Amino acid sequence: MSEAIGVQPVNPVEPFLRTERMPHIWCPGCGIGTTVNCFARALVSSKLPLDKVAVVSGIGCTGRVAGYVRLDSFHTTHGRAIPFATGLKLANPELTVVVYSGDGDLIAIGGNHFIHAARRNADIKVICVNNFIYGMTGGQVAPTTPTAALATTTPYGAFERPFNLPFLAESSGAVYVARWTAYHVRHIAHSMSEAFKKKGLCFIEIIAPCPTLYQRRNHFGDGLEAMRYYKQKSVVRNGANTRDVQIDLQGEIVVGKFVDIERPTLKQAMDLQLRQKLDLPPSNGGGSHELD
Repeated sequence: MSEAIGVQPVNPVEPFLRTERMPHIWCPGCGIGTTVNCFARALVSSKLPLDKVAVVSGIGCTGRVAGYVRLDSFHTTHGRAIPFATGLKLANPELTVVVYSGDGDLIAIGGNHFIHAARRNADIKVICVNNFIYGMTGGQVAPTTPTAALATTTPYGAFERPFNLPFLAESSGAVYVARWTAYHVRHIAHSMSEAFKKKGLCFIEIIAPCPTLYQRRNHFGDGLEAMRYYKQKSVVRNGANTRDVQIDLQGEIVVGKFVDIERPTLKQAMDLQLRQKLDLPPSNGGGSHELD
């Protein structure tokens, strides 16, 4: 009917995508595309000037997000998205800098960068799509793989304790920490909008299915079965102690916004120290420590 009267239906996400690069590489049922939809909707609701948004990613399935969004984007080397993003933000403080990558890229090879960026409170937004496995390189065990889960490198089940990412982020110094699953689309978009408006390192973990490698190997079915699992097992506990939100194969998945605090960002701390060294008066920028 709409086509008959000359009106073409438009997906609200399309303006944010490089559609000329479609079809994308993600497998059917993969949760990464769902998170990109949430990301686009968060950009709409936050009303950020899109020429002031930059997306930085590393290597891996989620790392390909940077190549599909119609924004200034940088596809960096494996594990180095966070230091690149930190430099980008310090060089151009007007930018909203979003790091968008997977658990292997950010927490394994990039783990040291992650904890120090949180310690410094770099003013970047880190979105981690956690599918519990190395999806692009063959299904190897990851630092987030739950104990007893099967991977190509742990055929008898993972035996190393996985990272509890919200606890790692909070204990390292992140000022905003949330976790959702790919089932919680409105919650994800809302958390992203909140993070865009907040100063400091904001961390959002999104539990997402990898049907091709993790789901199939562990007999969890396809992407739709994963969504049913997330719906059944997820419990929203905003403000929960991040020590208590570890994920295992049998228990519940605690989701929610766990941390939302204030402290000086990396740049504010640098500017404050410089003012003190030069014996300059405090900044008048509404509580900001930045140099005029």
